[in-house]
Amino acid sequence: MAQRPVAGKGRLALALTLAALLMAGCASRPDAPSSTRTTATAESGGWVEVQRGDTLGEIARRGQVPLERLQRFNPDVDPRRLAVGQRLLMPTQQERAPSGGPYRYQVRPGDTYSSIARRFGTRASRIQAANPGVQPTALRVGQLIQVPLAGGASAGASRPAQAGSSGSGGAAAPARASLPDPGNLPSSARNWPWPLEDYRIVRAFGADSRGTLQPMLLATGRGARARAVADGEVRFADSMRQLGQVVIVHHADNLQSVYALCETTLVANGARVSRGDPLCEVGYSSTSERHDLLFDLRHGGKPIDPRRVLR
Repeated sequence: MAQRPVAGKGRLALALTLAALLMAGCASRPDAPSSTRTTATAESGGWVEVQRGDTLGEIARRGQVPLERLQRFNPDVDPRRLAVGQRLLMPTQQERAPSGGPYRYQVRPGDTYSSIARRFGTRASRIQAANPGVQPTALRVGQLIQVPLAGGASAGASRPAQAGSSGSGGAAAPARASLPDPGNLPSSARNWPWPLEDYRIVRAFGADSRGTLQPMLLATGRGARARAVADGEVRFADSMRQLGQVVIVHHADNLQSVYALCETTLVANGARVSRGDPLCEVGYSSTSERHDLLFDLRHGGKPIDPRRVLR
């Protein structure tokens, strides 16, 4: 699960990203007054919405941040084509965006390494490598992390894939994620059962078209229950933004399994579970019009292709 970390107590990093997820952090309530969203400053570091007649320079002035920093924190925004209602990320006074990176980024509610990587055109694995002392499964709102840019390229106001730097004038190919090496798997990580009795793989573990590592997604039927793939201890059983109910189980030999997009959890934090025990009821997605389970396996915090372990 490229991995994809969620801010807040016990939050999951999914490279896991998670998904296809899915996961753009939202710093302000959707029902907040427009005046609140459009006057965010470098102290609050929230999201702002473009109003009629706005320019990027005017938004930067209202937010009390340098225009260049605002541009670099919104690399996909074309300043010549601002749209009313478009949302921009307002950097805080503690954040920095040098032209070649790495950025100094302040974690916001709902953030994961995967969502941050998508925002700045890099990879969750690069962010994880740049922050060795940070647990991606326990990001805290307000925490400062390093965000290296893909290939060390600078982020400007235009999309990173636009032409201009190559002699041929062609668009650069999208970056491909290099899969994190989980190391030699322990002998215990063999012939585990799948978490569902009836399932089909609708998204395999691996990089998507943008190079972002994605966890496995399994489709199943109504009323299906995800079951523990091995004995272990429940370390998290609660809701996560945009991931529904999530259960994380720690197993022997520094292995972890993650079950997300659940409707209801059937276990509590700290519970001991055995292989085959029901953990949660799989939820229904109105987007895919299916009952989907996001499933992730990790060794030492690094994602593993489940097909290496499951029988």
